[in-house]
Amino acid sequence: MKFFRKLAGSGLVTWIAIFILWQIVSVNNNPDFFPGPIATFKGMIELSQDGSLFRYMGISLWRVMKGWVLGSIIAIPVGLLLGRISVLRMFVEPFLHFVRFIPPLALITLFMLWFGIGEASKTALITYSTLFTVIINTMAGVAAVEEDRLRSARCMGATEVQIMKHVIIPTTIPYIFTGIRLSMSSSFMAIIGAEMISANEGVGFMIWSSRLYFKTDWIFVGLFCLGIMGFTADFILVRIGSTLCSRYGVVRPVFNKKHKTVTKKSFSVSKG
Repeated sequence: MKFFRKLAGSGLVTWIAIFILWQIVSVNNNPDFFPGPIATFKGMIELSQDGSLFRYMGISLWRVMKGWVLGSIIAIPVGLLLGRISVLRMFVEPFLHFVRFIPPLALITLFMLWFGIGEASKTALITYSTLFTVIINTMAGVAAVEEDRLRSARCMGATEVQIMKHVIIPTTIPYIFTGIRLSMSSSFMAIIGAEMISANEGVGFMIWSSRLYFKTDWIFVGLFCLGIMGFTADFILVRIGSTLCSRYGVVRPVFNKKHKTVTKKSFSVSKG
């Protein structure tokens, strides 16, 4: 019984059930329109033989990481300033909430005109898709800082810079971490759209060009690779965050051995 509980908790049973259901549905449909996992696996092997699949995955992942890191580096200090300076927030926040509803894919053409069809336009697009999620989460973290803690710091003679460094930033880290996790998913969405329109390499290019050869199995391979890349990147990010920022309240799901259940600790604000 203990073995089956561990097996169910690992998620392996869920994946097996999904693959079985996927194969059953594909058998009852035209494989040219809905290939099953076996056909998708064969397509993956076909694309891997010349190394093009791994090259495309590496290129897309590198583009995502560049734009995501750049966007996070810009967004975090901007979010801290907007959350802390009420006058600045009053002027910028209406424009911020207006622009953030414009999807990155709607700006692909403009970014190509402004930055060219090379890597700069793709990096700028991913940076744009990252900015607003991180900024808004960071602002929410600053707003969540308890006023009593700010008053206590001022009573002890702390300057505004010290308050920002020792009170606001530590309390805001869980919110920042949540923001950069969410922005990673939007970065993957942005790069696929950009690669479909203005690229000759990458997973998005592979998915888009597969339609010309009516290779639906290659499209499924691309979708599966995107999921693998996103899952792996998020997995590594959560492990790094829970290791380096655990003192600030950034934690990951843990297994409760006493009750044999999985307990999810939310990204909460540290009270310490």
